[in-house]
Amino acid sequence: MLNYLTSSTGNFFLLAGPCVIEGEDMALTIAEKVLESASKLNIPYVFKGSYRKANRSRLDSFTGIGDEKALKILRKVGDTFNIPVVTDIHTPDEAEVAAQYVDVLQIPAFLCRQTDLLVAAARTGKMVNIKKGQFLSAESMRYAVTKVKESGNNQVTITERGTTFGYQDLVVDYRGIPVMRQYAPVIMDITHSLQQPNQASGVTGGRPELIETVARAAIATGADGIFIETHPNPAVAKSDGANMLQLDLLDGLLSRLTKLKMAINEIDNK
Repeated sequence: MLNYLTSSTGNFFLLAGPCVIEGEDMALTIAEKVLESASKLNIPYVFKGSYRKANRSRLDSFTGIGDEKALKILRKVGDTFNIPVVTDIHTPDEAEVAAQYVDVLQIPAFLCRQTDLLVAAARTGKMVNIKKGQFLSAESMRYAVTKVKESGNNQVTITERGTTFGYQDLVVDYRGIPVMRQYAPVIMDITHSLQQPNQASGVTGGRPELIETVARAAIATGADGIFIETHPNPAVAKSDGANMLQLDLLDGLLSRLTKLKMAINEIDNK
């Protein structure tokens, strides 16, 4: 799996999809649109979708349509388009269950230090994507990666998603990308890095107008992959709509990022 993502295309790879699975038609529509753009630009693509959201501010926040139903939709997306699929897990017991449906298990940022969770994910044999905690330095992520590798699984990546800056904002320290690349390939989570958490309303805010700025900086500083949550209409998305990219804007963004990546490759090869 990791070889597929870091193949010799010369381009970055992409994890993209909705925040949470809202239904089958929605998931298939997004996957088809993203795959069309990624294939055209020679970008290795993994469909992203959470089957359940466990980290919500309010009790009445949308968390999912049901675990089994959502997991089956994720598998259908993978089978329909012959693409790998990633979802996040929250407890060690979930690792084995989710591994029956998806190709990559993602460790949420707030859980990246949970040894039992990392070990359980590693032992499934699936690729493990660890999100860096908003409260950790880049250097600290070597220990999370080591837990996975010492559990017998070298298929591991790290995702940067911003660092807590005060109570209601995040900031990206791009120095961390080359640091973490010493331990594993690094993915830049563009949209979650632009969240504004802990709002008084109990609903996370965001700065989607800065998506391209953050993405360009990530490519320029050496990110191996990018992570983007996208939706046909973010205003009606059931989760994290405030920081999502509108689906019809993705093609242009990926095209511009690919041009930037190719220019950087040319400079590096001189």
